[in-house]
Amino acid sequence: MLILARKIDEKIKIGNDITLTIISVQGDQVKIGVEAPKNVKVFRQEVFDAIQEENKAALASPAQDQTAVTALAKLFKKNG
Repeated sequence: MLILARKIDEKIKIGNDITLTIISVQGDQVKIGVEAPKNVKVFRQEVFDAIQEENKAALASPAQDQTAVTALAKLFKKNG
């Protein structure tokens, strides 16, 4: 893991196409702006993990597909 120190408005480049910008720091919360091409999917870790679990559940039980889609839609509404 690479660890970098940045100040507000400073940036981090990932490859040629992705830029992270430190927007603000308040207590233990850091707001980060992400600029990436539309074909690059960017998720918070907990959302990514939930998607992975729903995908596994859907593969294991095809009859549950509609339930998995509904649960995922609710997750996005809650975390969006």
